[in-house]
Amino acid sequence: MGDNVIPLHKDPEEPEESGKLTTLTVVPEPAPARPVPLWVRSGRAVRRAVTHESTKATARAVVRHSLYTVNGGRIMARRTWDGRTGSRYERYMRAAEAAGNMELAAEWEERLQRFRDARHRRRMDLLHSPLDVAKGAAVGTGMGIGVLVALGIVMALNTHQVGDVFTPLSATIEFIGALIRIAQIVWGPAITIGPFLALLALWSVGRKQHAAPQWALPANVRSGEGEPITPSIVVKALRDLGIPALRNAIKEMGDAGASMLGPIRIAGCGVEVDVTLPSGVATNEVQTRRRKLAENLTRHEHEVFIMIPAAARTVRLWIADSGALDEPIGPSPLVTDQTTTANYKTGKAPWGRNLRGDAAELSVYQRHMLVTGRSNQGKTASLRSVALWLALDKSVQFWIADLKGVGDWSMFDGVADVLIEGPSDDHVIQATEMVEDAVEEMNRRIEVRRTDPTAVFPPLIVLVDEAQVAFMCPVVGEDKRPYGGAKATSRYFMAVRKIHNQGRAVDVLMWQGTQDPTDQNLPKLVREGAHTRASLVLGTETQSRMALGDKAVDDGAAPHLLRQGLDKGTLVVASDGIEMPAGQSFITVRTHFIGDEPAAEIAERAKALRDGVTTLRVVEQGEERDALADVAAVIGDASRLRTNEVLKRLHALDPKAYGDQWTNDRLKALLEEYGEEPKKSHGVMVVHRDHVLRAIANRDTDGSASAAE
Repeated sequence: MGDNVIPLHKDPEEPEESGKLTTLTVVPEPAPARPVPLWVRSGRAVRRAVTHESTKATARAVVRHSLYTVNGGRIMARRTWDGRTGSRYERYMRAAEAAGNMELAAEWEERLQRFRDARHRRRMDLLHSPLDVAKGAAVGTGMGIGVLVALGIVMALNTHQVGDVFTPLSATIEFIGALIRIAQIVWGPAITIGPFLALLALWSVGRKQHAAPQWALPANVRSGEGEPITPSIVVKALRDLGIPALRNAIKEMGDAGASMLGPIRIAGCGVEVDVTLPSGVATNEVQTRRRKLAENLTRHEHEVFIMIPAAARTVRLWIADSGALDEPIGPSPLVTDQTTTANYKTGKAPWGRNLRGDAAELSVYQRHMLVTGRSNQGKTASLRSVALWLALDKSVQFWIADLKGVGDWSMFDGVADVLIEGPSDDHVIQATEMVEDAVEEMNRRIEVRRTDPTAVFPPLIVLVDEAQVAFMCPVVGEDKRPYGGAKATSRYFMAVRKIHNQGRAVDVLMWQGTQDPTDQNLPKLVREGAHTRASLVLGTETQSRMALGDKAVDDGAAPHLLRQGLDKGTLVVASDGIEMPAGQSFITVRTHFIGDEPAAEIAERAKALRDGVTTLRVVEQGEERDALADVAAVIGDASRLRTNEVLKRLHALDPKAYGDQWTNDRLKALLEEYGEEPKKSHGVMVVHRDHVLRAIANRDTDGSASAAE
């Protein structure tokens, strides 16, 4: 047996010959752990105590309240010094000089001189004041004693007691003695408590001014979330931008740095202020520090917009209320007002609201349009909302090519004369031919105008959504000319260029919507041919320049700083067709969103205004198929099959031939033509195999044929 097995006794129930013993296994005790040294335990305890959140909070509180008192004293000393000297006027004068306002500087100099003259007169008066005070005290004391004695005589005559003559005088002396005794009693505690009261007053001043480092302030004060914008906050934010010339100029101005600011005006869901920069500071230096400026103003970057107005050395800041840009702007007037009408020439489309909260309305009269932005940010919705408004003018014609093909423009069936929907190369070919037809119509109108200058034509809107699909199409036609691309041989590119060059003169307008602009999917000559250029969120500043032009971006337009997914429908617009403040070259618009169902209702109102438009729905041409034979094939050996399953199998058989246009109604119409409509089985519509075979037999007997488009 091992060393740890100890025999105890023989089990009496075991047979003698077994010789088996009951044993007990002893488990050795583990070795005692080495004690942690005292200095290690003490160090850990100290570290936990120092890093504990309550310790940090206590330390911050001690520093905060101590600095409240110290800085409160500094603030009071500064106020006292300003009140007793002319330093305040001197700062204002230097600030006016730095801003180049010499007239205001002269006014402050005059006020300083008046202050000095008044102070000199007060000091001269102090030379004569002791003698005047002594004379006044003597005269006053004599008159007071005389009054008291006269009062005593009156009392003596009344009481017939001669001693009452001095009663008023003695009472006054006793009252003065009582005051002296009270002062003697209070003086000691006042001397003791007075300094503490003074410190409390200084602490209160420092606390109101938050005169402590940011890290020591309470969390609610430190974050400053939603803090109202005041002149001092704006000046501090500018001072801390990291521009040495600006910081030094503000330091010289002192608290009068607010003289750089114009009035802070309420503007929609925020405020607006013009800042006149001191000499040596360029406006683009402030523009490039937008994020730091926003954070200095306790705002997010997307809540501060920097624009360049007409005034020299001036930037215009629009600062949103915290979180206001995440609030919806409300429905479009097209949805809420059923009586809304449109006028191509004189009207303006209710597009949304600008940052000031005012209605942003767009004129489309003789203006080509380009709307761009990243996918799924509201490009189609913003373009469609303008088209829906214009559709309420029954004189306007629409030719539409939707190269996405998911039904975003299907409500224009019955409004548009041409409607192409689909992303394939065949759809691009048809869209290109549509634009080329528009060029021919434009040329025809130009010829008519030459012979009859008074001729008037109905406006024609040629609209291509997802135009980047057309520009990047690789198909080459039979004439060896590519449909896509940006060369002079590109059919789509050249057709768009021709409309941009001459179309507006005869009211043939090109509207395009496209994704992230590049030289490949949006050539320079095309994007610069649009009169109205609007952009949703983009990825880079280079794309912003492509979308809006250098002028707008240099003036502060920054669609690349919008938030992906959060600023859906927010457009930066460069156009003379929308009202914007004087001197600005762009405006930011939060567009109204019109969903598919409201859009369909508006389109129905547009159809009611028209005499009936037969929309040419250009569809993809493929090989003709025998639809009945295909239905029989997909049913196979089953006796019956649900209609939804039949449609699913047809689509799998040939997605092009049996696309989205094939619905339950289409299948039902196909079978009803031969008297074999689908039947219900247990509440579900089904197609019977025998019925389909019978329909094929009847068709063949009649010699008719049916084919899927």
